[in-house]
Amino acid sequence: MPFLDLPFAIPGDLTAWAALGTSFFSVWQTAFKRADLKVFVPPTIRYASPYQNSNFEVFEIPVTVLNQGARTGTVLAMELSVAAAGSAHAKRFYAAGLDQWNLEMSRGGAFRPFTPLALAGRTSRGRTVLFYARDDEKIMQVLSNIGEYQFTLRVETALAGDNGILARLFERRPQPLEFKMTLPVLDHRAFTSGSGTLRLHHKDYRTSS
Repeated sequence: MPFLDLPFAIPGDLTAWAALGTSFFSVWQTAFKRADLKVFVPPTIRYASPYQNSNFEVFEIPVTVLNQGARTGTVLAMELSVAAAGSAHAKRFYAAGLDQWNLEMSRGGAFRPFTPLALAGRTSRGRTVLFYARDDEKIMQVLSNIGEYQFTLRVETALAGDNGILARLFERRPQPLEFKMTLPVLDHRAFTSGSGTLRLHHKDYRTSS
């Protein structure tokens, strides 16, 4: 009778469907998975505040962006907010330039401007980003003393591909990266000599991600 063949046909069908599903998943992972960007900050960063009676402060932060998706993702801009540990008053900064901070280069406008960063699928890029205080900030000096400070780094992205419902449903945008750094010494003479910066470090000297 025909129905007697049914139990013997199911396992083969399940195997074929499982293989097909695995194949589709593999293709999606390697060719169609939308950009999935993750951000990393090393255990140490640098800081400068060379001008008196000004709200100008700059953070020199090496930032690495990893794209775990298959499609291209682009970093359009980066924003940074900094506050003393336990304080609700944060100062806002924007990604203004690239390279290491140097007072003479700053005076001559020699820094490369920050430009969008495109990452192909399964690739990573690192840049040393200079974050300048926004002109409309009311806080003069957010790093006013030694101690621990709370950082929040936000990345604005544009993801490749169409803007359909499914695209918006499955897109992956980086979450804000929150991390803490300690300023062990505050000597303003350092801003006009040597490297012109002071170092901040993660409490445990670990990468933030």
